[in-house]
Amino acid sequence: MLQQSDPALAAEEFPRIDPAVEEAIVSRRSIRRFLPRPVPRETVAHLLEVACRAPSGTNIQPWRVYVLQGARKEALSEALVDAYLHHADAHEAEQRYYPQNLPEPFLSRRREVGWALYGLVGIERGDKEGMRKQSARNYRFFDAPVGLICTIDRALEIGSWLDYGMFLQNIMVAARGAGLHTCPQAAFAKFHAVIREQLPVPQREIVVCGVSLGYADESAAENTLVTRREPLESIVTFL
Repeated sequence: MLQQSDPALAAEEFPRIDPAVEEAIVSRRSIRRFLPRPVPRETVAHLLEVACRAPSGTNIQPWRVYVLQGARKEALSEALVDAYLHHADAHEAEQRYYPQNLPEPFLSRRREVGWALYGLVGIERGDKEGMRKQSARNYRFFDAPVGLICTIDRALEIGSWLDYGMFLQNIMVAARGAGLHTCPQAAFAKFHAVIREQLPVPQREIVVCGVSLGYADESAAENTLVTRREPLESIVTFL
């Protein structure tokens, strides 16, 4: 609970977040099954236009997005699923998302969400084939009608990657404002070579991630997952 130490604020309630803004942020979650309901191109364009208001160091705006719908999305998905199921060892991401040895408490958090998801979709521990099939759904954008492939110029440094995160967050929050849901997916980065075969992504660009965009299938068990957040006192120090 916030403690007011400023006498000027003692007689009034501290400023609150606008409910619509707060709802857009806290209702965002990673959706892993979407409805086939189409999303108009104009809606996608508007979301991305709004997201581009994200801040970036000296306003260099490091983001680049390839929007996929219909046959182009399906063709990419087929190629990616084939690569994942039959040739995964031949592919490697150009950047590392996780360290090779993930330390605690991060490892436990990762395992917690993984087993929670598998439990919801009926995959038991040790069911490697079930896990593999579930992972393959990443490359179908979890049946979303819109898939985004996000890239960044390889000449840029870590600051621009931080800026990119704010751009992605803007996409996801703006989507909630439009009644849509998303799932950001680092899994696409590993198969950048396959993506380059299907899309006009030049070598100067690194694949950052994919994003699934559409209407959530609220009847799907996997979409009931709401991940836990650490209590504020464990991550914040007020001085």
